[in-house]
Amino acid sequence: MRIVYGFIGLGVMGQPMALRLARAGTPLVVWNRTPGRTAPLRAAGAEVARHPDEVFARAEAVFLMLADERAVDTVLGRGTPAFAARVGGRIVVHMGTTSPAHSRELEADVRAAGGRYVEAPVSGSRVPAENGRLVALLAGEPAAVQTVRPLLAPLCHETFVCGPAPRALLMKLSVNLFLITLVTGLTEAFHFAGRQGLDPRLFLEVLDAGPMASPVSRMKAPKLLAGDFSVQAAALDVLKNNRLIAEAARARGLASPLLDVCHALFEETVGLGHGGEDMVAVLRAIEARTEGTA
Repeated sequence: MRIVYGFIGLGVMGQPMALRLARAGTPLVVWNRTPGRTAPLRAAGAEVARHPDEVFARAEAVFLMLADERAVDTVLGRGTPAFAARVGGRIVVHMGTTSPAHSRELEADVRAAGGRYVEAPVSGSRVPAENGRLVALLAGEPAAVQTVRPLLAPLCHETFVCGPAPRALLMKLSVNLFLITLVTGLTEAFHFAGRQGLDPRLFLEVLDAGPMASPVSRMKAPKLLAGDFSVQAAALDVLKNNRLIAEAARARGLASPLLDVCHALFEETVGLGHGGEDMVAVLRAIEARTEGTA
């Protein structure tokens, strides 16, 4: 009997991830709350379910790439009689970014219902997802982790086992703390150079020639130069991640001064109506502060 895998959540990241699995020949059944996003998956050979129950009924392992804790709990039917029927006897692979506390409690519930649980958040944005260059961080019961790990090969160029849950999510939050401060710093430097009358293109060329260049700067600098705020990682999602990191820091009594500044800037970015744009739209909050309109 052919083993089938499920994938639920076809957003900015989920759709290219599921497409890579389907195009690699992974037998896949998918579901998304917005049905229109399933069309490319159907064209790639995946089967499209009409309801999450159909995914769980057919799949040995189900990948979840969902926006937040509420979406995860709703799809799983957590707190309802449907939960045990959906997760029992299956591996639930949680690939989104939620709080470590939520993941720890979810793992306990999945195991109590007879299922297995793997945390598998990924580091990377839409373009790496499209190109199979994500980095997966895995945590959970070792046998379940080793079952899931090879399935991620079409998506990821590296996978790291971080230990028991929620260590994969804590690792993801640690990486995201650096990413958020890095991109915010790049954006502020771009703003500073431009307002000093420098040629923005020349500034970015100088940056790219020196030791501060990185794959992140090379991805984001052209967007800043072109004023292209199309989404790779949305400002609203960055704000969510910022809040999760801040909550985890406070829970351990940790200072996070750079993160706190970024938190305020991304709140302002979203408040200015740019939450659906790429994270470099934090430029709008910096500009508003310069103009005294923030």
